[in-house]
Amino acid sequence: MSATQLPNGYKSFGPKANCTLEVCPLEASLLRYQPSIEVNGTFIALFALAMIIHTFQGLRSKNWGFMASMIGGCLLEITGYVGRLILHDNPFSFGGFLLQIICITVAPVFFCAAIYVMLSKVIIKVDQSISRFDPRLFYFIFIPCDIISLVLQATGGALSTVGNNKAQVQKGVNVSLAGLIFQVICLVAFCVLFADYLTTCMRHSSRQQMTKRMQTFVAFLFISSLLILVRCSYRIEELKEGYFSEMFRNEPLFIGLESS
Repeated sequence: MSATQLPNGYKSFGPKANCTLEVCPLEASLLRYQPSIEVNGTFIALFALAMIIHTFQGLRSKNWGFMASMIGGCLLEITGYVGRLILHDNPFSFGGFLLQIICITVAPVFFCAAIYVMLSKVIIKVDQSISRFDPRLFYFIFIPCDIISLVLQATGGALSTVGNNKAQVQKGVNVSLAGLIFQVICLVAFCVLFADYLTTCMRHSSRQQMTKRMQTFVAFLFISSLLILVRCSYRIEELKEGYFSEMFRNEPLFIGLESS
């Protein structure tokens, strides 16, 4: 998988990868760097903390859909960053790469589902009469779209890691890209509808029914939607040239736009 000369009998990527740093140069690995222990350990701790907090909040409020989505997303993120720690110890680890590319890629789908659930509940609680459509449609439209995106991204991630050459790997990447593009389209539509409801609500007397705490919550909910949109857009650009682009091998960019 790399132009770097490898010792005879050694493979740097794939299910049969047997390279280690003792026998193969770091430049022969797919990432060409060792993921930071400090950064990835920090994100594992943050997602673990977020999972505990949202579990407690979900149990207290009995908001099962939101809680399940957040737990699922956090668990996937934690698993993905564990994969990156494995890649620090052995940048050629196929298992570590598999955990990273699948889990971190699909985790935001679960966070999107949590946002859909919460916005629907906010609309019902505040004033659904000013919404342009039944808030339950967030469940019936956007969550199924999330599932389609999830299947495409997970399938593409799996296919890309079992390819025996660059062309086969790219086929899997293209499937993941299709899932990401579909997710971005759905997110743009959702953000437009979200912004429309917020604008209408701010101009309507319904605003008085929203406490300062709820207004802050809804604002952060909207910001979260925009950040996920930015993240997915970055992933599309990152994977456009597959796993062999300079952007894919840029850890600071990954930390800033993917992890954050």
